[in-house]
Amino acid sequence: MTQSPTVVERFITVSLDKRGVSCTAKLLRDRAPITCDAIWDALPLGGDVYHAKYARNEIYALVEPFAPQEPPLENPTITPIPGDLCYFTFSDTQLSTASYGYEQDAKHRGRTTVVDLALFYERNNLLINGDAGWVPGIVWGTITEGLDRMADACQDLWRAGALGETLSFRRA
Repeated sequence: MTQSPTVVERFITVSLDKRGVSCTAKLLRDRAPITCDAIWDALPLGGDVYHAKYARNEIYALVEPFAPQEPPLENPTITPIPGDLCYFTFSDTQLSTASYGYEQDAKHRGRTTVVDLALFYERNNLLINGDAGWVPGIVWGTITEGLDRMADACQDLWRAGALGETLSFRRA
């Protein structure tokens, strides 16, 4: 009997930089190896933070594509749970509707492909979009430490606003 190779655990730090709040996440390399490898190789990543309007308890950053080829839909979900880190790919036209609330000079405008790196911090999320329907995401990481502090900061971001705040992902 042959044993499968051991997957080396990798951890990252996810931060709301202006608020000075961070948490630690484990990459789910056994479930989303292509996505995890692409993210790991591209770190550090980040950008302006947004709070979800439709998915509920989600914050995210829109970044330029970084993978040599967009990952397949591995380890998909439409019902992320607290602590899930998800990867989405959108076209610029999918994110150009005025109802999404992106300012005209948002950094993702004009890009053919936009990558959305998201953190879900509370329960009862459903990835459905009124314009497009179901929006499955790739679950590529899970928060292992500091989710409570990050959730509090995400609630503050929801109430106080996201302007001037960035969401960053870097190797732990």
